[in-house]
Amino acid sequence: MGKLDGQVALISGGARGQGEAQARLFAREGAAVALGDVLEEEGQRVAESINDTGGQAMFQKLDVTESSSWQSMVDETVGQFGRLDIVINNAGIARLKRIEDSSLQDYLDVVLINQVGVWLGMKASIPALKEAGGGCIINTSSTAGLEGYDGLGAYVSSKFAVRGMTKCAALELGPHNIRVNSVHPGPIDTPMIRDPQIARPADALNTMTSPIPRVGHVDEVAAMMLFIAADATYSTGAEFVIDGGVTAGTMRNR
Repeated sequence: MGKLDGQVALISGGARGQGEAQARLFAREGAAVALGDVLEEEGQRVAESINDTGGQAMFQKLDVTESSSWQSMVDETVGQFGRLDIVINNAGIARLKRIEDSSLQDYLDVVLINQVGVWLGMKASIPALKEAGGGCIINTSSTAGLEGYDGLGAYVSSKFAVRGMTKCAALELGPHNIRVNSVHPGPIDTPMIRDPQIARPADALNTMTSPIPRVGHVDEVAAMMLFIAADATYSTGAEFVIDGGVTAGTMRNR
């Protein structure tokens, strides 16, 4: 038996990276998974791969900045699988630009996906979660939702906002048996962190100075998501940090 037998999970940003790893793990644990993303070919391949290996999955194009796109995603998920139990707001982008060098549009591009997209995802999914008798929303924030980072003002702003709105939603939805938590990954080896416009050169990923001196892996984040969805049944409004100790403090040179 799987930890998520009979449940249905909707994952935004499910076409690659952390979202793909979560979809594959949740399917192995018995959940039917609905993947939403703007990357249509990649997302369809992930869904087909899950179905080919005995799981249940569907893909639909999802623009997280559009309320109508979210509503269609939720409706299709419930229409195909009969219910909705878990929502993971995972889609996100980053832009490496100092505030002084950014335009308002630069800022809004990040906020619309990372912040507004999460708000819209929660809003669209609440009726279906209530109809199912309760459920779980997991919002992907970042260690950038806990501390500042030079050159990532828009990203940090959006991730702090995700942390705050998660707590508000937890207060509002707890009486409906809906838990809402945020996850705060540190540096995780994904296509986004390897984008030269966003992060450091690839070789820098292997020279971490955190207590666990390496970058994290998407499967490790997926395992955290599974724990929150399946086991952390008395946790809501909480922050789950998975960062190799990056936010624990400053290490002296050894």
